[in-house]
Amino acid sequence: MSILGWIVFGAITGFIASKIVNRRGSGCIVNIVLGLVGALVGGAIFRGITTFDVFRFNPTSMLIAILGAVIVLFLWHAISGRRPM
Repeated sequence: MSILGWIVFGAITGFIASKIVNRRGSGCIVNIVLGLVGALVGGAIFRGITTFDVFRFNPTSMLIAILGAVIVLFLWHAISGRRPM
């Protein structure tokens, strides 16, 4: 996937995760970073558990990335002292 594809993928997954945790978005840049980091975290965890290649653009990868982004967002709120709304 190209860099632009990863940015779009990160924006979508970060936005969805922000909506799940915060009930509102966190901003465009934060959503992209959160989505990309979440995709890496979720992908690494899922790849460690199974042999499925999650680093492709498909619905399963999107779900794994969203779950990873939710985990990253909860950790971010715990470290920064912010509470999810």
